[in-house]
Amino acid sequence: MRVSAKVDYAVRASVELAVRENDGPVKGDVIAEAQDIPFKFLENILSELRAEGLIQSRRGSDGGYWLARPAGEITLAQIVRAVEGPIATVRGERPTDVEYPDSSAALRDVWVAVRASLRLVLDHVTLLDVVTGHLPDVVPELLATPDAWEAKGINSH
Repeated sequence: MRVSAKVDYAVRASVELAVRENDGPVKGDVIAEAQDIPFKFLENILSELRAEGLIQSRRGSDGGYWLARPAGEITLAQIVRAVEGPIATVRGERPTDVEYPDSSAALRDVWVAVRASLRLVLDHVTLLDVVTGHLPDVVPELLATPDAWEAKGINSH
């Protein structure tokens, strides 16, 4: 999975709002500066998060942004879906909807399993988990696997 800048910024902005959950509305420029996110890009992201009901906002001198629900009720998957759509797609389609010729038919099962593994983490980690550093058991279990921290690919050594 490739985590886009948009997803990274959306999660970080949401985490910033979670950290400031009891501070009242937070100005967009404060979020942008605290998380080192380009302000114009952040405005669009905040608009998408608001449209999906994850954050709320108010204009004016006492305005800003805040979480629409407690941080413990907002998962990373909800944020990803709000700004990019489904967690995993194949050529823009849901993995369950992809059809392959006989020789490649098993690929559909692979892509569905990839989606399930992403959901295993993203659907269970909340903003509160990130803020407190107390991640669900699945995260440390995956981090403890022998190759979790090992880079693999064409250019890795």
